[in-house]
Amino acid sequence: MQSLSATTLEAISLLLSGDAKLWSIIAVSFSTTLKAIVIATPVAFVVGCALTLLQFPGRWALISLFNSLLSVPTVVVGLLLYLLLSRSGPFGDLRLLFTDTAMVLGQIALAFPVLVAMSLACFKGADRSAWETARTLGASPLRAFGTLILELRYGLAAACIAAYGRIISEVGCSMMVGGNILNHTRNIPTAIALETSKGEFAQGIALGLVLLLLALGLNICIAYLHRRVEGRAEC
Repeated sequence: MQSLSATTLEAISLLLSGDAKLWSIIAVSFSTTLKAIVIATPVAFVVGCALTLLQFPGRWALISLFNSLLSVPTVVVGLLLYLLLSRSGPFGDLRLLFTDTAMVLGQIALAFPVLVAMSLACFKGADRSAWETARTLGASPLRAFGTLILELRYGLAAACIAAYGRIISEVGCSMMVGGNILNHTRNIPTAIALETSKGEFAQGIALGLVLLLLALGLNICIAYLHRRVEGRAEC
């Protein structure tokens, strides 16, 4: 077995050499997670805003449900989707199981509660005058919502980054509904699990480095956004 330093150097070499297999896995991972975030974000923000501004029966139960979903293990979400999309499930005829579409659906399910819960906190902490002023001046609800989004852009961007960090590193759901098929549904976390189980530590470390660099970048972005929010609050 190679030493850790030699394996790490081999991992870096794989990344820098443009290894087709390795970068195909990275491309699948980024493609599916970006699709999931783009689809989930607008709907989640509308739900978060509605839960803040509207009063209706069952509102607190709905808020509690979204908060509870934050702690649901990813493998449980994967199991539920597997049962729904399998041949004996209600959506089996769509033949989505073990496709990248199934992975996107699973990641939407994982990102949505995070986006709703964090956007709800943003909307609750916002000055309602932005919404009320826009409505008083004759703006449509959609335009007033856009004004509120602009006012809260830093906090909502942090919510998107946090949700993205959750889904790009999850392995349980992607493994169950994606099937870990090379060049189709094998993403970074599932590939790390597979390669290390086979003793291919160089590829596992290379993919792990990508996730570590991404995590560092996401945390820097969140810290920057928090500083912007604090700076606006002090002004």
